[in-house]
Amino acid sequence: MNENYISDGIVYPKTLWLGRKLLSKLAKWSTETTKQEFKSTLSLISVARYSKIYQDLKEKYKDIVKVWPEVTNPEKFVYEDVAIAAYLLILWEDERAERGLSKKQSFVDLGCGNGLLVHILSNEGHPGKGIDVRRRKIWDMYGPQTALEENAVSPNNLYPDVDWLIGNHSDELTPWIPVIAARSSYSCCYFLLPCCFFDFHGKYNRRQSQKTQYREYLDFVTEVGLVCGFNVEEDCLRIPSTKRVCLIGMSRSYLATQDTVLDQQRAQYIRSRQSCSPTAPDETDGLHQNGSLSTVSDAAGLVADEVPQKTEVGNDLISGFLPRGKEQIRNCTALPRDFVDKVVLKVAKLLLSETEESPRGNSSTWKRGESLTLSEIAEHLDKDTLKTLKNEYGGLQTLLRNNHQVFEVLNGKVHIRDWREWKPPRKNKSGKQVKQLLPSKAFKTCLCWFYLHHPRGCPLTSESCHYAHGTEELKPSLTVPKKVNAKQ
Repeated sequence: MNENYISDGIVYPKTLWLGRKLLSKLAKWSTETTKQEFKSTLSLISVARYSKIYQDLKEKYKDIVKVWPEVTNPEKFVYEDVAIAAYLLILWEDERAERGLSKKQSFVDLGCGNGLLVHILSNEGHPGKGIDVRRRKIWDMYGPQTALEENAVSPNNLYPDVDWLIGNHSDELTPWIPVIAARSSYSCCYFLLPCCFFDFHGKYNRRQSQKTQYREYLDFVTEVGLVCGFNVEEDCLRIPSTKRVCLIGMSRSYLATQDTVLDQQRAQYIRSRQSCSPTAPDETDGLHQNGSLSTVSDAAGLVADEVPQKTEVGNDLISGFLPRGKEQIRNCTALPRDFVDKVVLKVAKLLLSETEESPRGNSSTWKRGESLTLSEIAEHLDKDTLKTLKNEYGGLQTLLRNNHQVFEVLNGKVHIRDWREWKPPRKNKSGKQVKQLLPSKAFKTCLCWFYLHHPRGCPLTSESCHYAHGTEELKPSLTVPKKVNAKQ
């Protein structure tokens, strides 16, 4: 055998190794048992049922990818929430069969973020709601049947009438969720998908251990559930995430009559953890898979509301808890719509700099105007506008990039976008599409800016333009953007 022969990038083993080592290696590999750090995926439910329900839900909710209004990757987050929903639906169906229940379980998603998981579970017949400190754009698309509440969440809030609490990437509220579930009612269960590492009163400090930090943190959160009196089960989900181990508290290890004693033990355990996490979370931590500040950690403010609370023990429990305050959105997305429209129209007129009137829709004479630097554009804006933009991250450049339907910002210069130059995304060697800004993400879900405001209208026909030429083309599920008079 030629020892240097290479085929498809793989070097074949040397004949000496084949003769002296291979048999002993095969014998060792076939008999040794390696300890797995995590359980195999979907160990608590039927894989066959999961596969069917996942495919059904994926087909049912795939159109959400096309109209996703958030800045996060739609395919990643839509299909991840579909997978989590499929898992919960089977888990809950098994629970009903085991306990002889006919009524579908209720739930509260603490820190629901984009709210898609709440939307899917509600559509599948489970009464529930999601709570988050910050409203998302996509909430308006779900309709009134999806209950989403913009509010803060405290570890001292209890949910006595809810069957399940959900904590999906819950950051500094993660260790509190088993506590909240245990104290809400004896029948309340929880589903927890930990991500970032937090203790009760700040960041989680890793101990000297042979385990990975992730495995150590999962063991800590499991310990919290055990102290709270749950029989904690662990499973591994099939989701596009490196943090895919979930912890489930479905049953108790104590009698309901022992709840008062357990409440005291929980408080004692939480106090003992206070010295383990002396640092408080700051605004730069907790960036997680949603691409923005974490949902539950944002929602972890202390508020007075109508949710029942246990008395002295409960108040003692949250002593020392330092929640992250409500995030201040400074990426120009929270600016008043009228202000943004005014700046967009002003900049567009500067770039077009045309005074002559031409027939609207005449694509043969359609022009994109000139290009200007950001500093040149800033010279034409008034002081109040510049002051407002200065308080935003990225300022004028961020605002113009956010309005990608109208502008291109390349190498510090701003251009009017010409959608006639757009080409379908390229594919790499593996056949996957290269990441690229696609107009189809807003296919007929908002009005065409050029149709409304460009002196010559839109360079594309209504059939080829991905934006709506008139309100009659808009998809009925979305609200119509406010029209600004371009001729003023």
